[in-house]
Amino acid sequence: MLGQLENFIITNLQVIYDTIGWLGVTGLLVFENATGIIPSEIILGLAGWMLLDAHGAPFHSIFIWGAVAAIGSSIGASITYWAANLGGRPVVDIMAKLFRIDSLYIVQAEQKFQRWGAGIVFFGRMIPGVRTLINIPAGLARMHFLKFLIFTWSGTYLWCTFLLGAGYFLGHEWWRISGLVKTAAPWLLGLGLLLWGGIFFYRKMECRRVNIAT
Repeated sequence: MLGQLENFIITNLQVIYDTIGWLGVTGLLVFENATGIIPSEIILGLAGWMLLDAHGAPFHSIFIWGAVAAIGSSIGASITYWAANLGGRPVVDIMAKLFRIDSLYIVQAEQKFQRWGAGIVFFGRMIPGVRTLINIPAGLARMHFLKFLIFTWSGTYLWCTFLLGAGYFLGHEWWRISGLVKTAAPWLLGLGLLLWGGIFFYRKMECRRVNIAT
């Protein structure tokens, strides 16, 4: 049953990509990040093969289309964020029933947000199972939207670029991405931590310079 569903999804994705290309990818990522229904590994892995590798696109195009994909992901994440922000717990409960999300997963996402704060919005984009759910506690906590948007786009850019690159290099064997994700996820998380640390250090140094100047 699961295999038939996956084949159905892949077949329809191929039709969408052949018909409207990157517009279809962006729309699917909006839907995926708002609902968590279609795995981004399938959407972007297939796009990396069909829309980049199969068309002989240059390597640097991965980084350009990764940015476009991150915009679609950010729009989808923002929908869930505002639903939780404006509707509160009652709307979250309705969404959980509508999209068949186990309430335990939402509780776990809230615990991660409470423990790690806004940073999990950035890091969580590179953790399967967390990346779509973290929008809910961010919305419930009324995290500043611009901050949420910046962290979301930055994290999803790394994630989307990685998946597009994997699809680009694996070609027709793009389906091996799931195994690759399990291996590479800790490295992506480490890269995210390194970037975060660099930004934090830069801001500290800037504050110190300002204090010295005054």
